[in-house]
Amino acid sequence: MQIYFLRHGIAADRAPHGTDSARALTPEGITHMEEEARGLQRLEVAIDLLLTSPLVRTRQTADIVGRILGQEPRVEVALSPGMTIEALLATLDRYHARRVMIVGHEPDLSMAISALTGGGLVNMKKGSLALVELPYDQSADGVLHWLLPPKILRAIGKG
Repeated sequence: MQIYFLRHGIAADRAPHGTDSARALTPEGITHMEEEARGLQRLEVAIDLLLTSPLVRTRQTADIVGRILGQEPRVEVALSPGMTIEALLATLDRYHARRVMIVGHEPDLSMAISALTGGGLVNMKKGSLALVELPYDQSADGVLHWLLPPKILRAIGKG
């Protein structure tokens, strides 16, 4: 199984009514994510399933990527901030997809990548994308194939 981990784009510091869950992407965050999604398209990233947390900034990120890659996002509460590796694996097991993109939050994405690949420190900046290949038994024997910072994805998208 291939799992793409995408951290949401640049979001407002505070939502108008002050809740973290309502924080939306900034205009710059939207523009950058569109460029990054075009970079994914140029890299021929193909996914069978696009999962996102229910928070506004991840939904917006998933909508942009889904529109450009032609994949309808599915919202999963199990991917909300604070998700556990057990919740993530249970969610993945429910769908039986070969190529999945997860749009989520920090530090959850870094911790998931680390747990799936046997440890190590991972730094997922806003808009970063990592690819982990996981054996079908979903053990911690996954392989981190790459981690692309947003600047590289945008450069590819503008190319």
